[in-house]
Amino acid sequence: MVPLLVATRNIHKTEEIASILGEGYNVSDLTAFAEAPDVEETGCTFLENAELKALAISSMTRSLVLADDSGLEVDALGGRPGVYSARYAGPEAKDSENNAKLLSELEGVVKDGRTARFRCVMVLAEDGEILEEFSGSVEGRILEKPRGDAGFGYDPLFVPMGECESFAELGSQIKNGLSHRARAMEEVSVWLRHRNSGVTGAPTGKA
Repeated sequence: MVPLLVATRNIHKTEEIASILGEGYNVSDLTAFAEAPDVEETGCTFLENAELKALAISSMTRSLVLADDSGLEVDALGGRPGVYSARYAGPEAKDSENNAKLLSELEGVVKDGRTARFRCVMVLAEDGEILEEFSGSVEGRILEKPRGDAGFGYDPLFVPMGECESFAELGSQIKNGLSHRARAMEEVSVWLRHRNSGVTGAPTGKA
């Protein structure tokens, strides 16, 4: 089993990554490391925030560390909430509060104007050194009200292109094949397979 430490305390994110990677990986997160610091996300981009977390956590552990930053970009809002997705309604905001703020800002915007995308950037690091960067995105639109009970974050509001149901209605199995995180993780998985097989010149990501 290949150990992989995900630089998050969000168990939903950890479970999603473990599900996407499948067998062969021992995926853990920072809930098992009480001494791990809360890395302040001061970057202006998803990549900068992912790098901050990857470098900080890999410098204090001997594990291979995967850090990500991801969020929702809404065209009608000029790309907001973007890097502030998790704290859009405030530093301690709940998912429901973030969703409510987003809907209030899109009030009056018709269906064709509610285009958006989920974007994810991931960074692998080890011993305080960045190994590679990866990215993935999925286009879609924002609903006028939440639908579905699965997922987390903005999943109840986001319908991926080509689908009629929200991520929260589609369920984890379908979502994990379509999501921004799944697309970034596909690149991560290929890179790790090359590394673990001893192949030199592992493919690079696209961040």
